[in-house]
Amino acid sequence: MRAARLHGYNQSLVLEDIPVPGIEANEVLVKVGAAGMCRTDVQLIDGYFRPYVESTFPLTLGHEISGQIEKIGSLVPRSAGFEEGDQVVVVGGWGDESCRHCHDGNTQICPHGKWPGFGPHGGYAEYVPVPAQYLIKVDKRFKLRAEELAPLTDAGLTPYRGIKKLRDAGALGPDRVLAVFGVGGLGSYAIQYAKLLGGGATVVAFARNPEKLASAKDLGADHVIDTKGKSIDDIRKELSTATGKSEIDAVIDCAGAEEMIRMGFGLLSVGAHYSSVCLVCDRINIPLFPFVAREYTYHGSFWGNYNDLSEVVSLVQQGKIRHAVKTIRFEEINENLDLLRTGDVIGRAVVKY
Repeated sequence: MRAARLHGYNQSLVLEDIPVPGIEANEVLVKVGAAGMCRTDVQLIDGYFRPYVESTFPLTLGHEISGQIEKIGSLVPRSAGFEEGDQVVVVGGWGDESCRHCHDGNTQICPHGKWPGFGPHGGYAEYVPVPAQYLIKVDKRFKLRAEELAPLTDAGLTPYRGIKKLRDAGALGPDRVLAVFGVGGLGSYAIQYAKLLGGGATVVAFARNPEKLASAKDLGADHVIDTKGKSIDDIRKELSTATGKSEIDAVIDCAGAEEMIRMGFGLLSVGAHYSSVCLVCDRINIPLFPFVAREYTYHGSFWGNYNDLSEVVSLVQQGKIRHAVKTIRFEEINENLDLLRTGDVIGRAVVKY
């Protein structure tokens, strides 16, 4: 099979032919139909995660995976309902099944877990072995395309969980302003979830790229604000003109840049909530006194679990989510990783097999 593999940090992926992997008795072999390309892939290549976990090379990138079942292991129970040829998406976080987080269903934050695309197997290959419990079957009646499904497993999943945290914390509702920071692969979905889950909150998208801001407006944002070259006072005035309020009540941050985080905290209202779902910088510096005295709440939100992804797939099957997808060929992977580095991809780049 074809695979795009990383043989060392700060190197281009090597496009090569390797054997199709075997499967364990409790696994399913998935023929990859499409794999989403994430900024996390660039960060993995560039060594962003080295202080936290060291990689073993070669590894196959690609953690956003959709495809079809090619083969089913002998110990996969029939009650799972899988058959060869079924269309599936892959849940990204594979837990050890024994810690308290796994027992709660949050396998993506298992301290001893693993993820596809961060080891020997990933979506930048034509086949990937997956433990059966981390597959979600997609109803073929809806005729969803592989390139639409693959990004749901991260770009479409991660902001969904982050906005659910804001909702469940009581941060959303009428007369609230919900800000979406960044309108890339994740932000495109976040805007739509903000309208679906926001309880009538006014949704304002913040970004630096006019084309992305136009996309945000098209996807349902009530207002958009271009932050490029502007002071926080300039942005506050635009926010007040657009919404009648000079502060924001909740943030879903799909940018993860230090400058954007500082700006966001400078705009928060009393009792506001901030949900971070994206990583660009590795440290943040925010004033402590307003954080305490104004009772801000900062939510870290990582990926999503099986139930979160099941809900996202259901929303897509009901036609409630639109996709902004750019399909690319396997041979174009390295070129598009460079575009991700500079933030020049509108929506989500997806490798289509």
